[in-house]
Amino acid sequence: MNQLSKQDFQNLSDFRFRLRAFQRHSEDICKSHGLTSLQYLLLLHLKGFTDREWATISELSTKLQSKHHATVMLIDRCSELGLVERRVSAKDKRCIEIHLLAKGETLVEAIAWQHRPELNHLQQSFPAAQ
Repeated sequence: MNQLSKQDFQNLSDFRFRLRAFQRHSEDICKSHGLTSLQYLLLLHLKGFTDREWATISELSTKLQSKHHATVMLIDRCSELGLVERRVSAKDKRCIEIHLLAKGETLVEAIAWQHRPELNHLQQSFPAAQ
């Protein structure tokens, strides 16, 4: 078994502290907008999805590192709040696309903007994260 040095433990501890501080700050921002952190992450992943403006439930489950049924329940809650909607794919009627609605887009942009100072701080602390 390989041994970790005291510095390895200090680096890992510092990283986890900064990551948790970012998460806690994010939770506070989301709460001030009436969302949970997971609801915000769903909106963020939809807004930031590569090469298109929607995602499937499976793709969102992967991004959220969540079980399929938990992602479905999260989408249901966001749909009830008027943040996202399900649409049948024009290309494949078996596929359901999850789209961000105007209210969701406004919220995700406002919340993401409030994350900029802390994100900049993290990027300065961990240049490899850029």
